[in-house]
Amino acid sequence: MLPRFIILPAAASLLAAALAGCTERTAEPPQTIASTAQPPGDTGPRASERDAVLRGGLAGAGVGDRVFFAYDSSTLGPDALRVLQAQAAWLKAQPAAQLTIEGHADERGTREYNLALGERRAAAVRDYLIASGIASDRLRTLSYGKERPQVVGHDESAWAQNRRGVSVVQ
Repeated sequence: MLPRFIILPAAASLLAAALAGCTERTAEPPQTIASTAQPPGDTGPRASERDAVLRGGLAGAGVGDRVFFAYDSSTLGPDALRVLQAQAAWLKAQPAAQLTIEGHADERGTREYNLALGERRAAAVRDYLIASGIASDRLRTLSYGKERPQVVGHDESAWAQNRRGVSVVQ
């Protein structure tokens, strides 16, 4: 499945190419262009700036988008808590942002076990963010188990990178 950022521009390009091939043109009345000025009383960034902030996501804001877990664990360690505190602060500053929290595991264990472990890891991240004041309806969890390794390898250094929770801005 291709990500939306690939599919949508490709579809728009195809549509534009199809419309450009039309030989008969009809005159249309001029369109009124909406103002890009900020509404009175709105001291925040313009909508396009807000969109750019959301597209840049956590990484674009200098906030970590992933936390790592110990073997066979869904407990958040001190490093993970620091990253999640920064994520919570960013989410509070970006009330339109929503996250999908992906839970991942290393290659050891059965597919079913690792899917359950990935779900527990994603839930641990979600629960921390909710406890930090983020509304639960802005957060969604998804487990990939061992199906999407970050690093391919059969040693502890690879496994450590694959035991993770990743927050993806939607």
